[in-house]
Amino acid sequence: MEETISLKDIYNTLRRRLMLLILVPIIAVVLAGLVSYLVLTPIYQSSTQILVNQTQQDQSFSQNDIRTNVELINTYTVIIKSPTILDKVIAEANLTESFNDLNNKISVSSENNSQVMNIRVEHERPEVAAQIANTIATVFQREIVEIMSVDNVSILSSAQVSDSPSPIKPNPTLNMAIAFVVGLMTAVGIAFLLEFLDTTIKSEEDIESLLELPILGAIPDMNKEIKRDLKKSS
Repeated sequence: MEETISLKDIYNTLRRRLMLLILVPIIAVVLAGLVSYLVLTPIYQSSTQILVNQTQQDQSFSQNDIRTNVELINTYTVIIKSPTILDKVIAEANLTESFNDLNNKISVSSENNSQVMNIRVEHERPEVAAQIANTIATVFQREIVEIMSVDNVSILSSAQVSDSPSPIKPNPTLNMAIAFVVGLMTAVGIAFLLEFLDTTIKSEEDIESLLELPILGAIPDMNKEIKRDLKKSS
């Protein structure tokens, strides 16, 4: 016997479990908010920009020169995150992080395949993030002369700390929104699971659906009838 579920059955199932559909998302949102505000450590980001340019200031740029500089950015990205640079950054900035810890907090990228490189640093303290970003730019500009025998790196902008810095993560609003959606989906799943596991017969419609036979009559609940008669008589 093949069973089909209609929209009415789905609606009735969700209506019977309405309290579950309300409580689970609320609990999920509250937990996500508590974790975001009280447990997770705020992470701040600071960034600086450097420019890969030509050594000769009086020479006009050609397409080949720009292409060569853009290709150098891939090499410079590796050099910036190498121990040659980061070990000096740790020493000059008096950092407590190890090389691996610092490496994981740094990201280097080019600005739309241009000659501009962005150095981004994430840290629990915004002033330290700015200090690390500026130190990396300064050390790299100095050391690249010896490493590559070129002097074609300029610092475009230094990292600054605003008066009221905002963390980039965690994002409590986003976390609570995700928790609400996940909690609602979980509640719906639990509601259908409970409905599937519940084999009790609750109404005449359940009997008719189960036996596929018409209902000829029903025995009333005598207790309810007596209570109703007593209320009418009083």
